[in-house]
Amino acid sequence: MANITDATTAYSAALNQLKKAAGSDSGAEASSGAAFGDLLKKSLESAVDMQHKSEKVSGAALAGKADMTDVLQAVTDAEMALNTVLAVRDKVVQAYEAVMRTPM
Repeated sequence: MANITDATTAYSAALNQLKKAAGSDSGAEASSGAAFGDLLKKSLESAVDMQHKSEKVSGAALAGKADMTDVLQAVTDAEMALNTVLAVRDKVVQAYEAVMRTPM
C-alpha cells in the first residue's frame, strides 16, 4: 500500500508540471485561482482515468489477455492517484476548518 509520502510526491510532481506550463504562459495567470482549479480538475480526471485503466487491465487479466505485472502496475498507479486525491481533500478540509475557527 502506498503511503502519504508517495501521495505528496505525486502532488509535488503535478505542481511542478503546472509551474512549467505556467512558465510558458503569463505569470499573472499562473498565480490566479483558476490555475489551482485547473490543477485539481486535471488531477481528479487523471485519478478517474487510472481507476478505469485498472479495471480494464484487471478484466483483461481475468480473460487471460493481460500479464499480472501489468495488473499490479495499473492497480498501484490507481491507488497512488486515489491517495493523492485523498491527501488534497484532507488538506482542503483542514484549511476550511482553520478558516471557520478564525475569530471575526
